[in-house]
Amino acid sequence: MSNEFLKKRKFDLLADRIGPDIPFTHWRLYFKKLMISLCKEKFNRFHASSEFRPGAYAIGCSQISIGERVVIRPGTMFQGEADNIDVSILIEDDVLIGSGVHIYVQNHRFGKIGVPIIEQGYAPGEKVILRKGCWIGANSILLPGITIGENAVVGAGSIVTKSVDPYAIVGGNPAKLLN
Repeated sequence: MSNEFLKKRKFDLLADRIGPDIPFTHWRLYFKKLMISLCKEKFNRFHASSEFRPGAYAIGCSQISIGERVVIRPGTMFQGEADNIDVSILIEDDVLIGSGVHIYVQNHRFGKIGVPIIEQGYAPGEKVILRKGCWIGANSILLPGITIGENAVVGAGSIVTKSVDPYAIVGGNPAKLLN
């Protein structure tokens, strides 16, 4: 085996992430028992009744907590890596998450005019919480520091920039109250 192959294999096995770009662990997502074992190993918390489907991504797995009966569908991206937070993404029980949902806990700094954004670093991470029974529609984007309330609904394709009250229905860009 080549040295590059062994380096990639070691990286994949030790990385705090899951996704199609991590092939030495990603294949385990196709087999339920292996998926549960991988997710319990990688995530801060992962209930055995939940699923993390092939094609989904999670970065900073050790900072992501996933409750009971949650399904993470293909194309979903959790960017949970933040130096200043123990649990950056908290997903409670019975949360519905559509395909292609993105959750971010950090953003680039951009306040210094004349300095390229790439050189400004990151703002401190802010926790994202999905309360019990909420539904996040497909292709929605949840930005840092928001909470989606219990049994709230986020319409497909929404960009959520502010917290959503329990039982509320929001949609749009930026997401606004619909009910």
